[in-house]
Amino acid sequence: MGYKIREVISFLEQTAPVAYQESYDNATLITGDPLQELSGILCSLDCTEAVVEEAISLGANLIVSHHPIVFKGLKSLTGKNYVERTVIKAIKNDIAIYAIHTNLDHVAHGVNKRIADRLGLTQTQILRPKNQILQKLVFFVPRDHKNKVLDAVFAAGAGQIGDYKNCSFQTDGMGTFTPVAGAQPFSGTVGVPNYEAESRVEVILPTHLNAKILAAMKKAHPYEEVAYYLSNLENENQEVGAGMIGQLQEAMQPLDFLDYLKERMNLQILKHTPIIDKKVNTIAVCGGAGVFLIGDAKRAKADVYLTADIKYHEFFDADGQLILCDIGHYESEIFTKELLGELLSQNFPNIALYLTKVVTNPTSYR
Repeated sequence: MGYKIREVISFLEQTAPVAYQESYDNATLITGDPLQELSGILCSLDCTEAVVEEAISLGANLIVSHHPIVFKGLKSLTGKNYVERTVIKAIKNDIAIYAIHTNLDHVAHGVNKRIADRLGLTQTQILRPKNQILQKLVFFVPRDHKNKVLDAVFAAGAGQIGDYKNCSFQTDGMGTFTPVAGAQPFSGTVGVPNYEAESRVEVILPTHLNAKILAAMKKAHPYEEVAYYLSNLENENQEVGAGMIGQLQEAMQPLDFLDYLKERMNLQILKHTPIIDKKVNTIAVCGGAGVFLIGDAKRAKADVYLTADIKYHEFFDADGQLILCDIGHYESEIFTKELLGELLSQNFPNIALYLTKVVTNPTSYR
């Protein structure tokens, strides 16, 4: 028996949780039946009519694209524009379209890491980490059962801090309780005060996994009623956020770096602010429209910040502090289809997998 489309979706949403997408985004299954048997996957930056036709010709019934073909709700499907025509063609031919957009931008192994890798950057880190996406769970458990419960919450996704897993803080103390009528206590007697040697355990967890982690904790816990509390944190999650910054293996003269950038990113042309009079070493990147990170790049002491979709007056914001490069939206993210292809091929080795050959860039140069 082969895979179903939902199994690919489940993997992608573990790789880049949908909770990490921006509020305006639509990273989701846009068309198709998740229970349909998978016949093949086509990876693309955009999903257009031509990409759907390519999927049909290849016998692939799932398109995984970076950009969602539908950003806003459709009130009709009459084929009056390219969005509606693409959706109609996909539905008529039982083609599922799944978009993995700003959530893939925001994970440390996502779109911006692919750009950083193409430029050979080292010591990479998220340029603007997200906050308010972490929580702290504190629970109390009999000491003899502590490891069992900890193993359960770790397996459910708690306790990951950067490159360290199974992180916790533990203190020992004495828990007290009196079971009342109707209780079925794990230890102690109804109506009699009970004293239990317990451990207080604290772990950090991603907010979007709290239901799963709490369920795992309660299932593994011996008590009928588990004492715990969950708190929202303001901490930044260093593994999730916008943009990326890193170091070149060797500092370069600015013009040499721009030539290197064109070669590594397959650019015909790029726009940039005036050259600064020093070698460049610290490079910040953001695939797609990343002008909102110029301030972050300057605060991080980047020598160069490359992104796309910069408006005329926004180039002035470089203010001589760095070289600001606009390499084009398509050009900054085209290698995302390779990233998707690699992720999927490693986890679904027996499925027909294709990278689109359709050039969806809506702009041309001469």
